[in-house]
Amino acid sequence: MEFFVVQLLNSLSYGLLLFMLSSGLTLIFSMMGVLNFAHASFYMLGAYFAYQISQHIGFWPALVLAPLLVGVLGAATERWGLRTAHKYGHVAELLFTFGLFYLIEEVVHLIWGRAPVDYRIPAALDFSAFTIFSTSYPAYRVFMMVMSVVMLLSLYLLLTRTRIGLIIQASLSHPHMVEALGHNVPRVFMLVFGGGCALAGLAGVIGGNAFVTEPGMAAAVGTIVFVVVVFGGMGSLAGAFIASLFFGAVQTFSVALDHSLAGLLESLGVALDTSSGWYDVLSLSIAQMAPVLPYLLMVLMLVFRPMGLLGTRET
Repeated sequence: MEFFVVQLLNSLSYGLLLFMLSSGLTLIFSMMGVLNFAHASFYMLGAYFAYQISQHIGFWPALVLAPLLVGVLGAATERWGLRTAHKYGHVAELLFTFGLFYLIEEVVHLIWGRAPVDYRIPAALDFSAFTIFSTSYPAYRVFMMVMSVVMLLSLYLLLTRTRIGLIIQASLSHPHMVEALGHNVPRVFMLVFGGGCALAGLAGVIGGNAFVTEPGMAAAVGTIVFVVVVFGGMGSLAGAFIASLFFGAVQTFSVALDHSLAGLLESLGVALDTSSGWYDVLSLSIAQMAPVLPYLLMVLMLVFRPMGLLGTRET
């Protein structure tokens, strides 16, 4: 029970962090139809900006300033880069964001080096929030979950309860009508792209010190974010939320389970040929399969439901 409760809390905090990342990517795709391959790079920039700012004025100002800086950088990227590539179609957009991923990584190497930086959890949150049986649960994990929930509620209220949200949603479905009413649709797209990048930057601020801030963090988390978005359904925020929690649980629980299909079959009395090559495959434990489980589940989803959990097939 102790193992289950602790792992459940860890999976919840990691899943909510994944949603903070995937929500920005989903928002950008649903609004602009752009699959931003450099999205995880803005997550990395958020962590590095927060590290640099916290060295001078502390973590709490960095929590506000770093996402804003990343958002401004994202808006500038859309205005003076992606908007030009957009004229030449989706292939040009993919190539632009793919190249931007490597460009940002090399800039990080030049400024901060290739080794991990010493971005630590703030002293004000470096204590035990509560004890589960004999395990002390860190307060910073609770802080991560609270921040993610606040972001989720804020995003929902912004898109459904404010005039800005109505303009954003209308720009998605009826851009020409929105322009006829006097709104600048390209500027709306620029702000949406910057907002999505700011969400990724916020995830970097609160996730960079909980995990490791180093130049490979974008590549490490970038693939799983795309798995979440595809599994949940391209353009669906609700699907991204469900998929984030699901994959947070899959990745957290699977690495700690040392069971295999061969062991299960043998416990049921099924005789297996130990000299067969299939026995080696069946003997692989869940922990050994953990790195490939998300991608296997994504492939199965694409086979049986290509539009994802809550996605809709485009006509």
